[in-house]
Amino acid sequence: MTSNDTPRDPHPYVGMWVTADGFIRQELLPNGRYDEARGNHQSAYTGSYTVTGNHLDYVDDTGFTATGDVRDGVLFHEHLVLYRESRP
Repeated sequence: MTSNDTPRDPHPYVGMWVTADGFIRQELLPNGRYDEARGNHQSAYTGSYTVTGNHLDYVDDTGFTATGDVRDGVLFHEHLVLYRESRP
């Protein structure tokens, strides 16, 4: 980091999002990557995401694309409904 660089706070959507039953856990990383676990299968899906307003565009590492929207603090990702994981 140079003296002209200023650290930026991560986007407010960065962090862990989970389904109500906890089966699907999607972590949005500050570097624009995501890592999604399903049940006991860690890193079931990984890829990149971009945020425009409240809209997310996903591209997984196989090239599959998906979208999501955050409304009232809830992430609607295709057919999934994910909630922010509470921090201790």
